[in-house]
Amino acid sequence: MKEFTLHQELWLPKPRSELFPFFADARNLEVITPPWLRFEIASPTPIRMQPGTLIDYNLRVHGIPFRWRSEITVWEPPYRFVDEQRKGPYRRWIHEHRFEERDGGTLCVDHVRYAVLGGAVIERLFVRRDIARIFSFRTEKLNELMGGR
Repeated sequence: MKEFTLHQELWLPKPRSELFPFFADARNLEVITPPWLRFEIASPTPIRMQPGTLIDYNLRVHGIPFRWRSEITVWEPPYRFVDEQRKGPYRRWIHEHRFEERDGGTLCVDHVRYAVLGGAVIERLFVRRDIARIFSFRTEKLNELMGGR
């Protein structure tokens, strides 16, 4: 199975102690996800985050409804956490979120390893562009919410 990666860094002018709780609250994922995905959390909230926590979501990709289940596999507040898709549109999705204090703020690092049905051709024609749009929206929204650049 061919695996692809996305690596993104975003500096925000807030201390890690303030940012980590925002990312640790699964409800905020709805806030930073583009509206065209019609993303919603299906699990009852609030969700207690820890290794083994399962979170269910509903979303639409190009109009096709999907159920997504992720598991928190690493939980190291306030430094990092990892969520892994257990059910959803990808063959594999492993998303590491890291938070590093830097220059009076926090560097938020997203590192995603993913695989798609259809391999490199589908990834290049559709998935890469979609993921770039999603993370671009996320960056803009986080800058807006957190007073970033």
